[in-house]
Amino acid sequence: MRIVLLGAPGSGKGTQAKLMVERLGLLHISTGVLLRNAAKRGTELGLKAKSIIDRGELVPDDIMSDMVEERLGREDVADGFILDGYPRNLAQAKSLDTMLERLGKPANQAIQIDVDLEQLIERIARRAKEQGRADDSGEVVRNRMRVYHEQTAPVIDYYANRGLLTHVLGDGRVEEVLERILSVLNVNHAPA
Repeated sequence: MRIVLLGAPGSGKGTQAKLMVERLGLLHISTGVLLRNAAKRGTELGLKAKSIIDRGELVPDDIMSDMVEERLGREDVADGFILDGYPRNLAQAKSLDTMLERLGKPANQAIQIDVDLEQLIERIARRAKEQGRADDSGEVVRNRMRVYHEQTAPVIDYYANRGLLTHVLGDGRVEEVLERILSVLNVNHAPA
């Protein structure tokens, strides 16, 4: 399975991806983690990306595409992957399709985790306290939500038009959301 996981900031993409990895044995590729790790290592790309992320803006397409393609080109993605945090705009979605076709690993499912806006804001505020993430501060969150609706929401239509998109309700317990996702994927719901 090659899954593109979509949803607004705070929708639970990262949490669900980790649980899906445990249940499905797929590789979780989180662009947020890739970027934060590059920033921690102090690479030129990482430091440049960090300043952009800290303002609540999206990292430029060329940087993200190069980073994602390098990661998807590794051998450990042969059995499938869950891509979390990319694509974030229409240009990235089209670039990803071209990239995956070139690598012989086209996406076969896109899942949109839908969560009410008020619940998203509450989740992000809680995450900011628990994890101390600078990209979860009040003003940055408002900017991230604006950017999401302007740039990322069209990606949902793109995958819907390609017949790959399924919406999953992201409200409720983490385990309930996981069961909804596994149902979409037609996966046995019994714990691994």
